[in-house]
Amino acid sequence: MPIRPTTLQLRKVIGVADYQFGLGVGKVLFDRSRIVCSRKTGRVRHIYRGDKLIATLRPTDGYLALTPHGARILLDKMKVVPNTVTVQSDVAEFITKGGDVFAKHIVHAADTIRPSDEVIVLNESGDLLGVGSALLSGNDMKYFRRGVAVRVRRGVEEAHVEA
Repeated sequence: MPIRPTTLQLRKVIGVADYQFGLGVGKVLFDRSRIVCSRKTGRVRHIYRGDKLIATLRPTDGYLALTPHGARILLDKMKVVPNTVTVQSDVAEFITKGGDVFAKHIVHAADTIRPSDEVIVLNESGDLLGVGSALLSGNDMKYFRRGVAVRVRRGVEEAHVEA
């Protein structure tokens, strides 16, 4: 059951978000949030806003894994959203169901993206399609014509099924 985070826990997740996505993202993302801690270690695992999971703090590397709900918050509240990848609209339906993004379908990718970064996948209209992990740098995504560029963890249609 989600609880209100302590000041230290809130500072930690805000700091991780600011480091991972850019200064100011943590305050936008974790305003009015609640957390769930691991029963074994007591460490922060899941971050909720209301009853919706917005991010998970990965135990393997300490970074955040966004959900489509978390990505939606960033898109709604920020003028410039970090780590976005824009794809051709004709492959949008495939990605919303959790399909991976191939390099040949990418229209634009942020230059700041590095391999293994958390990314937000959009269509050409700016609509959210899913969230995932980059396999290529943002610069390489724009020029490569083969292979998977983003491993999509969750598409927006998958998120609606669970909600």
